[in-house]
Amino acid sequence: MIKNDTWIAEAAQAGMITPFENALVSQVENRKVLSYGLSSYGYDIRLSPKDFRIFRHIPGTVIDPKDFNPANLESVPLHEDVHGKYFILPAHSYGLGVALESLKVPDYISVLCIGKSTYARVGCIANLTPAEAGWEGHLTLEFSNASHADCRIYANEGIVQLLFFEGHPCETSYAHRKGKYQHQQQEVTLPRV
Repeated sequence: MIKNDTWIAEAAQAGMITPFENALVSQVENRKVLSYGLSSYGYDIRLSPKDFRIFRHIPGTVIDPKDFNPANLESVPLHEDVHGKYFILPAHSYGLGVALESLKVPDYISVLCIGKSTYARVGCIANLTPAEAGWEGHLTLEFSNASHADCRIYANEGIVQLLFFEGHPCETSYAHRKGKYQHQQQEVTLPRV
């Protein structure tokens, strides 16, 4: 069963989402922002300004998830103008960012991350994996720019929506099996085997 705003707010007060906004925020200091915070059946998290990287082509290399070469990722600068702080995701490229919020997922909940329609409508697709029962940390977020133009990815603003699904308590949670992506910090986490 998908969890509603009442449940999400109660779970957040118990430490599931930090920091937590109890309503959708769409304006900050008289400036419109991509909404973040609590919605009817989900929570929109923000992109951290601390770390954003794009894949770059290194001739003769193949990206190997079992033996990932960090040289294939390039940190990009954070820009700022009247619209806010942002990173640039070049056309037809792929980037990694990190969530501003930290999560502590209960053992009977699985979280699905889905893209926001505002980004989807400009060709920027969020490709995220689930946060399993018992997972804790800052999500590494993956983005693909399918458009022919560079795209701004705004920091400190809504980037993906989390949907919370309740199931029967699992026998072995992500925390119990000491998953390799447990306790991620507010920085991009590279592939691990």
